[in-house]
Amino acid sequence: MKAFIASVVASAVVLTLPVAQAADNDLAALKKAARSEGQVNSVGMLDSWANWKDTWNDISSKYGLKHSDTDMSSAQELAKFDAEKENASADIGDVGAAFGPVAVAKGVAQPYKPSHWDQIPDWAKDKEGNWALAYTGTIAFLIDKQQVKDIPHSWADLKKGKYVVTIGDVGVAAQAANGVLAANYALGGDEKNLKPALAFFADLAKQGRLGVTDPVIANIEKGEVQMAVVWDFNGLNYRDQIDKNRYEVVIPSDGSVTSGYTTIINKYAKHPNAAKLAREYIFSDQGQINLAKGYARPIRAEHLTLPADVQARLLPQSEYKNARPIHDQAAWDKSSKMLPRLWQENVVINMQQ
Repeated sequence: MKAFIASVVASAVVLTLPVAQAADNDLAALKKAARSEGQVNSVGMLDSWANWKDTWNDISSKYGLKHSDTDMSSAQELAKFDAEKENASADIGDVGAAFGPVAVAKGVAQPYKPSHWDQIPDWAKDKEGNWALAYTGTIAFLIDKQQVKDIPHSWADLKKGKYVVTIGDVGVAAQAANGVLAANYALGGDEKNLKPALAFFADLAKQGRLGVTDPVIANIEKGEVQMAVVWDFNGLNYRDQIDKNRYEVVIPSDGSVTSGYTTIINKYAKHPNAAKLAREYIFSDQGQINLAKGYARPIRAEHLTLPADVQARLLPQSEYKNARPIHDQAAWDKSSKMLPRLWQENVVINMQQ
């Protein structure tokens, strides 16, 4: 598009183009610029997470871009962008939803709205285009049916059971902390008031039914976990890796929390067009399908027809009817910082030795 607006005549032509054709011209220019950059360097987008492998292979084969990734946490990614500035070694990263606004506040993001922008829910994107969730996770139950005969479908069911509920280390793991928030929603709490969930887990602790082992695949496979509170994409992945018939994954029917991950294009990127093209591809039909292959729920799921084998990996949309995104992110940021202390004081103190 920039090439066209170099002259008055070309500008007049562009103004008469249909919107879709103008967008196509923009995309063609972006692809050309990305190809000339020749490479894209990511952080936190390793092959094994959310099936980034297929997306990077597609981008490499379609556009001739070389790719490298360095694995790191969301906080580390933004710190790297900020520290390196004009000496940037990374062009794009994948961070948890809470870090999108942080990237904007730090001044390390640059905007790009992909072609399917209108199909991304308002709650899942920054209106300026600095961030947009490409996929989501929702807190789910992973149940070992060999050990748990009465399958729980709600937090209320958990309270009536006899099995151990494993949530992990709430003071360290985002998955565990979001598990507490999910229970809190179901029990009538919100981002500011965590008392309902703290009382719920304290009760489980008093019964000797609370497990704080990390619910990772190694521990689950050994049979050390009867029932775990995990992200749905982790639960589905573990289920299929160990034994699809042995494990069941359900979204609690009385309430859960949905969060996700967004790409951040480094403000100082050496290959900004390649990074923008990567975001464009991630939101394309094939990019979204690639994420679904990795058990992540594509943000454009309602607008896609997933291949049958890919759809079979995910839970039906009806499971998510009472799952909702975080409404007050600022309040949750504050509460989550206090949660490790509150967990110790209200829950851990009640655990049977």
